[in-house]
Amino acid sequence: MRVHKSIGIVSLVFIALLCSCESNFKDVQRINSVAFSPSGETENLNLKYTDSGRVKAILVSPLMLDYSNLEYGFNEFPKGIHLTLFDEKGKESHVVSDYAITYAKTDIIDLQGNVKITSNDGKKLETDQLFYDQKNEWFYTEKNFKFTDGAGGFIQGPGIDFSKDFKIFNMQRNSGEGEINNVE
Repeated sequence: MRVHKSIGIVSLVFIALLCSCESNFKDVQRINSVAFSPSGETENLNLKYTDSGRVKAILVSPLMLDYSNLEYGFNEFPKGIHLTLFDEKGKESHVVSDYAITYAKTDIIDLQGNVKITSNDGKKLETDQLFYDQKNEWFYTEKNFKFTDGAGGFIQGPGIDFSKDFKIFNMQRNSGEGEINNVE
C-alpha cells in the first residue's frame, strides 16, 4: 500500500511539473510573438518618391507592416504592391506582386507571387519571385520566368538577372524566339 501511495505522489508531482513547464513554454511563445510585432501599420499606402521636385516613383499597397524596430529591420507588404517608376522623360514602367518585403540594411526587395514588370516600351517580365538590388539597380531570380519584348519575341527558362532598363541580361538555361537586331 505504501508503494502505491509513493507512486501516486511521484505521479502528481510529475504532472504538476509538466503543467508548470507548459505554462512557461506559453510565456516564452508570447514573448517571441511580441518581439515580431510591427512597430507600425499603414493601410492604403500611396507613397510618392521625389528627387529635385520630380516624381520618380509611386508605391501603392493596401497594407504595409513596419518592422524597423528589429536589429535587421524590414517592411512587409503582405497584400502586395503596385509600383510605378518614371524615367527621365516621364515614361512609366510598372512593377506588381502579390507580396513584397524590403530589407533596410541590404537595400534588397523580395517580390513574390505573380510578379510582373512592364516597361514603358511594352517589354514584360513575369515570374513567381524576383529580387531587386536597389544599390546596383539589378533584378535577379532563380525561378522560372518569361520575358516578352513587346514585338512578339520571348525568352523563358529558369534563372535570369538583368539591369533595371532591360538592356543587360544574363540567363542560365532558356528557350524562346525573336528577332535579333544591332549585332556587332
